[in-house]
Amino acid sequence: MLSSQSHSAPKKHALRHPLRWTLASLLLIGLLGPWSSAEAVPSFARETGLPCAACHNNFPQLTPLGRQFKMSGYQFDDGLWPKYPPLSAMAVGSFTHTQEGQPGGAAPHFGDNDNFALDQASIFYGGRIVSRLAAFIQGTYDGIAEQFALDNTDIRLAKPFTMGETPVILGLTLNNNPTVTDPWNTTPAWGFPYVSSGLAPTPAASTVIEGDLSQQVYGLTGYTLINNLVYLETGAYHKLSTDAKKALGVNDPEADVLDDFAPYWRVALQHSFEGGHYLSVGTYGVLAHTLPGGDSSAGSDRRTDIGVDLEYQFIVPNHNVTVLATWIHEAQNWSASQSLGNTAHSSDSLNTARVTAMYMYDLTYAIYGGYFMVTGSTDTVLYAPADRTGSQNGSPDSRGFVLELDWLPLNKNGGPSLWPWFNPKLSLQYVIYTKFNGGDHNYDGFGHRASDNNTLYLSLWVAF
Repeated sequence: MLSSQSHSAPKKHALRHPLRWTLASLLLIGLLGPWSSAEAVPSFARETGLPCAACHNNFPQLTPLGRQFKMSGYQFDDGLWPKYPPLSAMAVGSFTHTQEGQPGGAAPHFGDNDNFALDQASIFYGGRIVSRLAAFIQGTYDGIAEQFALDNTDIRLAKPFTMGETPVILGLTLNNNPTVTDPWNTTPAWGFPYVSSGLAPTPAASTVIEGDLSQQVYGLTGYTLINNLVYLETGAYHKLSTDAKKALGVNDPEADVLDDFAPYWRVALQHSFEGGHYLSVGTYGVLAHTLPGGDSSAGSDRRTDIGVDLEYQFIVPNHNVTVLATWIHEAQNWSASQSLGNTAHSSDSLNTARVTAMYMYDLTYAIYGGYFMVTGSTDTVLYAPADRTGSQNGSPDSRGFVLELDWLPLNKNGGPSLWPWFNPKLSLQYVIYTKFNGGDHNYDGFGHRASDNNTLYLSLWVAF
C-alpha cells in the first residue's frame, strides 16, 4: 500500500463467490496433506535444489546467499541444469477494511468497504536461458484493474571469477524498473511492505524512483561485486514507445513520460561477520527528465533522486532479525509543469524515509514493525484539495506505521509430496496514519482525518 510499486487502488461486487472458494481451497491445500523437505522458491529452487530458507528467510526477503545467487546471475557456477521447465506461479488474495469507507466504491466493481479481492496472479520465467545467461520475467494479472501486463523483468548475463585471489562478479542486466536489479530489500522495487492493499487510499506524493518509471522503461546496467565487499552498478533507462507499452499492457496515457536517457547508479558495501551478523550500507539514485503527461510542448521537467540505505541481518538457527532503512531526497525542477499550469512553483523538493524491523522464529512466524514518512515543499497546485486524495494546505507530508504478522506453515519443512515447492504465507497487516497529505484533521478540505485511511489488510500469498 505504501509503495508506489503496488498495484493502483481500486461498488458493487464486494465478495465474489469464485474468489471466496479459491481462497478457501488454497488455504486447505496449504494446511492438509503429507509434507516433504522444502525446495526453495519455485523455479529457482528446483534449479538449485536448495531449501527455501537458504535464499529467503521470509519471501521475497533475501538472505546473504540469496543476494549472492541474484548477483551471480540467478545461478551458481556448478553446471547443473534444472530438471523442470523454469516456470513458476504466484497468487495473492486479500480482504481490505479501511477505518472509513469510500463512498462510490474503493474501485470499480468493489464496495465502499470490506472488500475481498484477487490482488494479482503472476506467472514467472525464472532460470537459465543458456550458461551464464538467466532471467527473472514476471507477467501479472491485476485482479483489481482486471488487466494483464508485463511486470518486473530482469535478464542477466553474469560471470563470477577470481582476479589473483580476489573473487569478482561481472554482470549485465536488461530490465524494466530502476532498483529491480537490487539484491537488497531496502530499495523501492523490493522494499517492505512486500504486499499491500490496492483498495485503500495512499499518500499522493512519491519520488520518481519509487515506481513512476516501473514497467514504463527499459534499461541496461552493468554491475560488479568485488571481494564480496564492494558492489557497483551503473547504466541508463529509456522510455518505451506508446505502441510497446500498449502491447505489454502497461500504457498509462496520463503518466509522465521519460525524455531521453535517465542515468542510474548504485554503490553498496557489505560484510558478513562471525556469529550470523550481516551489514550493508549504500547509496543509489536516478536523474530523470520527464514530459508531464507525455506533453513535450513546454519542454521537460528534471527530477534528481538520491537515496541512502542500510540493511542489517542476524541469522542463527530458529531466529532471524532484519532491519531495513532507506531515505530518498528528490530535487524537482518543474520548468515544464509550471508552464503548463500543473505546479505553483518552478522547483520543489520531496523526501521519503522508511525504517522496518522484523523478527522471525523457526522460519515460520514473523512480526514486522515499520515507520514511514514523506515530507516536501508546499505546492497548492501540485497537491490541490480533493476528496480523500488531495491536500487542503498543499503539503505532501504523510507519516505512519505498518504492523504485520506473517505465518508460513510450510516454509521450514516443505510442501505436499505432490508439489513440494508449494509455499503459502498468511499475513495480517495494519497501516496507521498519523498524518496524510499534509494534515491529521480535514487534510483534504472535505473533512476527512488521516486516521480515516487506517487499513486492515489480510492476505494469502501463495507461491508454487
